[in-house]
Amino acid sequence: MKSITVQQLREREGVPLIDVREPHEYADGHVPGAVNLPMSTIGDNLDQLPDSAFDVICQVGGRSGRVVQALEARGYDATNVDGGTGEWIALGFPVER
Repeated sequence: MKSITVQQLREREGVPLIDVREPHEYADGHVPGAVNLPMSTIGDNLDQLPDSAFDVICQVGGRSGRVVQALEARGYDATNVDGGTGEWIALGFPVER
């Protein structure tokens, strides 16, 4: 499974970011530009995933890691964000609400 740190995520440009947390978690604060597609619904919404490479984030990296593994098995080019939104916020990076 491919993974990046939140520091690497902050430096990336042009790569879509999928936030797989539940809507209430996403609403509490998310990485700017992240699109919410909850893990609990992703199987029913595969048509909403980017055709190109994309990153996947959750709160700490566990859920997003499981999603990335499942998507890789289906042929998607997905990368997990280690540390997740929690580390992003802890490092003082900007969030959207």
